[in-house]
Formats: sequence, C-alpha cells, structure tokens
Amino acid sequence: MIISTKSTYDKKISSTFIYFFGSFGGILFGYDIGVMTGALPFLQKDWALQGNASIIGWITSAVMFGEIFGGALAGQLSDRLGRRKMILISALIFIAGSVLSGISPHNGQYYLISMRILLGLAVGAASAIVPAYMSEMAPARLRGRLSGINQTMIVSGMLLSYIVDFLLKDLPEAYAWRLMLSLAAVPAIILFFGVLHLPESPRFLVRNNKLSAARKVLGYIRPKIEIENELQQIQQMTNDEEKANQQTSWSTLLSDKFSYLVIAGVGVAAFQQFQGANAIFYYIPLIVEKATGHAASSQLMWPIIQGIILVLGSLVFLLIADRFDRRKLLMVGGMVMGLSFILPAIINSILPNTDPRMIVFFLCIYVGFYSFTWAPLTWVIVGEIFPLAIRGRASGMASSFNWIGSFLVGLLFPIMTSLVSQEAVFAIFGIICMLGVLFVSACVPETRGHTLEEIEENGTNRKHQQPLEEM
Repeated sequence: MIISTKSTYDKKISSTFIYFFGSFGGILFGYDIGVMTGALPFLQKDWALQGNASIIGWITSAVMFGEIFGGALAGQLSDRLGRRKMILISALIFIAGSVLSGISPHNGQYYLISMRILLGLAVGAASAIVPAYMSEMAPARLRGRLSGINQTMIVSGMLLSYIVDFLLKDLPEAYAWRLMLSLAAVPAIILFFGVLHLPESPRFLVRNNKLSAARKVLGYIRPKIEIENELQQIQQMTNDEEKANQQTSWSTLLSDKFSYLVIAGVGVAAFQQFQGANAIFYYIPLIVEKATGHAASSQLMWPIIQGIILVLGSLVFLLIADRFDRRKLLMVGGMVMGLSFILPAIINSILPNTDPRMIVFFLCIYVGFYSFTWAPLTWVIVGEIFPLAIRGRASGMASSFNWIGSFLVGLLFPIMTSLVSQEAVFAIFGIICMLGVLFVSACVPETRGHTLEEIEENGTNRKHQQPLEEM
C-alpha cells in the first residue's frame, strides 16, 4: 500500500485534531529523554560499564549530539519542504533509530552511540519544527497556551517512558534496556499517521503562493470573520520581504535587522539547557543512588515522581500561559531554580552531616518551577519571536544551541560528579540559572498577546519604535 503524504484540503479538519497532532512530536522528544533514565542502570550491568564515566556520558548524550545537527538541518529544509513534511520525515527516522538501538550487538557501545546520534537527528528536527508549526497555527490570544501543549506532550512522553521503565525493571537486564529503547518506535508510528492528515502551516503556504490553501487552513482554526484580515497581514509581511529582495542565509541572522531577536531567542534556548535540567532527567536514579547508597536499578520510582511533577507543572502553565508576561515567569522561575541548586551546597558546607537526601528534596523544587516556566516558555518564545523570513533557520539555530547545552550537560555530568561532590556540580548550574535571569531582563522582549507580524515589525525596527512591552 502506498501512503500519500499530501494533505487533503477539501475535507474539514477540526482544530483540536490539528493542535493535538501538531504538538505530538513532543512525545518523541520526551520519551527519548526519559527512557535512558531507566535503561542506563540495566545497560551498565549488562555491558559492565560501571565506573566508565566517559562511555556512560557518550551513550547518554549521543542523542543530543545528533540533535545539534538535526535542528539546524530541519530548520533550513522546513523553509523549502514545509513544516508538516519535515515532521513526517522525523517520525520515520525516529522509528528506524529506536528499533536499531534495541537490537544493538552485545558490548556494541559505538554502534549504540551511532544509532542514538541517528535518533538525535529526528528529535532535533522535531524540536525545531513543532514549535514553529504550532506558533504559526495558533491565534495570538492563545498562542502561549497552545504552544505550551508541546511541553505537555514532552513531559507526558517522559512520564510514559518512566512508567515503561518501571514496568520492565524485573526483566533480565539484557532484555530490559533493549525493550525500553525499542518501544520508542510506538509513539513515532502514531505521530506519523496522525500528521498525514494535518494541513501545512498557512504562513508557509502564503510564502509559497498557495493562497487558496492558506485560506482553507485558516478556516479550520480561525473564526470566519478573522480569516481575511490575518491572511492580508501574512501577505503584507511576505510582500514587504520580497520587495526588499531579502536573500535569507545564515549570515542574515546576524544582520542589524534581525540580530536582536535572534540573540534573544537563541539565548533563551541555550540557557534552558545549560541550567542543568537534563542532568536530573537523565541521571536521577544515579543521583539518588549516590545520595542514599541504594542501587540505581531500585530507584526507578523517583523518575515517575519527577514525571508527575513535570506533567502537573505543564498543566499549570496551560492555565497561566496567556495571563502572565513571558519575561516575568522566566525570571521568577530562574531565580527559584538557581536557589534550589545553590542552597544544598551552602547548607552542606555549614552542616556537613546533613542528610544527603536533602538534595533530592531541592531537586523536586527545581523540577516543579522548571516545569511551568523555562521548560515550556523557551519553545513558546522560539516559536513566536523570529520573523517569517528567518523563522526556519533561526528556529533551527535555537534548537541546535539548545542541544549543544543538552549534549554537554549529558556528557560531562557523570564525569564531573566523579571528580567533585554533586552539591558542587549543581551549585554551578545554579549560578547559570541566575545568569539566565539577567539575560532575560536585558535581552528578551515581551511577546505575549502580540501577533507574529507585530513581533516582527517592532522587533526588527526597535530603534525607531517603542518596545513591545510598552505597546
């Protein structure tokens, strides 16, 4: 049977279906973040990797290494092929990478690392394209909430992987981790068949002179009275770019016209990862093992607790996303997250006999605030702050910088904790959280409640117009 990848624009598609499957790519990202949390202790025992911090770091972070390139490549290709088609391609690559990871030969460390890099290409592509697709489909008044659905999907994928890991923990270690990794193909298959029925982004369609198709798509997700006005806004911005004969390239991102918004979006994406969240997500059983002295393979209930906190936090975000300014949420979240990392180090230096499980308590506070501030808002901002002319490339760059941070954290965390105390390592992340607060205060404009065209017009002409916050 041949499956066509062309959308059917003559059939009515509900906005709920569009928003659900438009954000479902987050499930892939979330499952792959979470699955190694449970698989790693079994893999360590099966391949006798205990004490080999560098190999553990590489196997864990190989996905992020692939994501660095997947995000950049997909961002560029999505401007040519479309957001929807790139999500489909990502799903197919993810299916292949998941199955191939699960059938790794015994002690095939470098084979598994290669397969996880392949997975990273798919995850990086999805992380770049899904937020852009969602922001281009969502109306301005609901864009934060609907884009935040992507974060709910991510943390739901993480929680799903934690539950799968827990259910499979009694299998022989050689089978447990293989099945954990292979089951990642299931959500990717669901994503592929769901996205087959999605329409393309109206902004991409307008840019490619498919006005009737763009009007049809807007009819699915906007009240009839708003369709023509929004279509005209999109056309006007596109025509202005064509009149200026704007030739988009990587150097364009650093031009005077766009650099301010690019620095803001890419900076937020980078800080999100350098703040150390993935150190917790990937290594929580090993962190608890070091704090309590109990085997990591018996600590798989902690990831489930963490996953529940993340899901609840993402639901909180959906309630508050369009009620509070993006900047304020990022700054409050960053300060609490920073303190959650720094305080254990201070307490431990003053009271060295403090129960080492104290750090787990503070990590839960970190995860709680991260879950409804930096985790979802990073991708909301990345999805809405970049002008149409550079959105694909800039989103890809932001995703790549995000994954550079994620890769380095995943690779270096086990090495760092083998050299110094966990409290000292987390204190470093806490300082980075505080620097992120300063960056948001100085460099990131407020975007809540503004259309993508308003953000572009005011951001690219900031020297001649009042800031978005004052509009």
